[in-house]
Amino acid sequence: MADDSVIDRNAETAAVSEARLASVFDTAVDGIIVINDRGLVLAYNKACERLFGYEAADLLGRNVNKIMPREYAQAHDHYVQNYIDTGEKKIIGIGREVQAQHKDGTVFPIELSVGEAESSYGRQFIGILRDLRSRKQIEDRLAKTQAQLLHMTRLSALDEMGAAIAHELNQPLTAVLLYLQSVSRKAKSDASIDPLVLSVIEKAVREAERAGEIIQRMRQLVEKKAPERQTVDVAELVRSCLEMAQLGSGEKQTFLSATIEPDLPPLQADPVQIRQILINLLRNAREAVIDQPDKKVSLSVIMNAESLEFRVKDNGPGVPAELIDGLFRAFTGAKHKGVGLGLAISRSIAQNHGGDLKLESTPDGCGASFLLTLPVHPREEPLDEKL
Repeated sequence: MADDSVIDRNAETAAVSEARLASVFDTAVDGIIVINDRGLVLAYNKACERLFGYEAADLLGRNVNKIMPREYAQAHDHYVQNYIDTGEKKIIGIGREVQAQHKDGTVFPIELSVGEAESSYGRQFIGILRDLRSRKQIEDRLAKTQAQLLHMTRLSALDEMGAAIAHELNQPLTAVLLYLQSVSRKAKSDASIDPLVLSVIEKAVREAERAGEIIQRMRQLVEKKAPERQTVDVAELVRSCLEMAQLGSGEKQTFLSATIEPDLPPLQADPVQIRQILINLLRNAREAVIDQPDKKVSLSVIMNAESLEFRVKDNGPGVPAELIDGLFRAFTGAKHKGVGLGLAISRSIAQNHGGDLKLESTPDGCGASFLLTLPVHPREEPLDEKL
């Protein structure tokens, strides 16, 4: 006859083991499911309740395919039976990424590892499930960031190449300008020269000078140098911005217009950086109206108290409501081209000058309006190097 004390100790040991198993089962971070060889759920822990939205009472005794998308659910019972018949392992002891389905119908990725156990009640399968959504989001963000960094590297290389090209073009263009000026002086001193020919030569000289100014401004935009405040003539700044905004369009864009309040004071600012903001806004507006039958893009400048207000308006479709909150954050642009840094850097430059850049409210269907505010006499503070 068995010793009662031994029986009691065995019962106590079994009870302690069962309590420990229950504690581990319900405190595990990963989901744990136990099913039998017919796919019915025998155990379902707290982590699974959080993962799938079902309580244990909802699934115990029911087929596990309830937490699977339809395509997985239809094939699951066949996979189990095929393993029982052939012993061929596809997930058991291997683990793989699969799709799961929440109670609300949401399909999401999980990592599934399956173990097997023999019991007095038959063959059982223990599944360990780990939610992969946060990891997938991190991987997606990392992939996007890597693509953006790669694109920025290419942009940096293009900046350097652009500066080199501008430098190389400047030399032959200067030579052309000198030749034209020599011809112009000679023609003016010769009374026999047809006035029409003289007029054409003078126009060629002006166009060569204009080309030289454009190349010089391109070099200023791409050269890496410390920003510095200067006295900036507003009218000249606006004229050069309109001219630069039209580059690459292939034609004179008459829908780009500017209005400047008379007698504006000069601006104390870094002209390269402010030009960068306005060109960026004008080009964005130009792209926004590309499909409009009657295109309109305007840049207006007025004095308001102690600040100058530069307002760029267009008659495009406007900024979608879902993009407004993140419009000035880096890498959130909706355009297919670019990296989504233009507006973020532009606002940073404006704020470093003591001003601001914001999107103004406009009625639906009335386009977009961006307002750049710059103080006429900013406080003397160092500018961050943003270029």
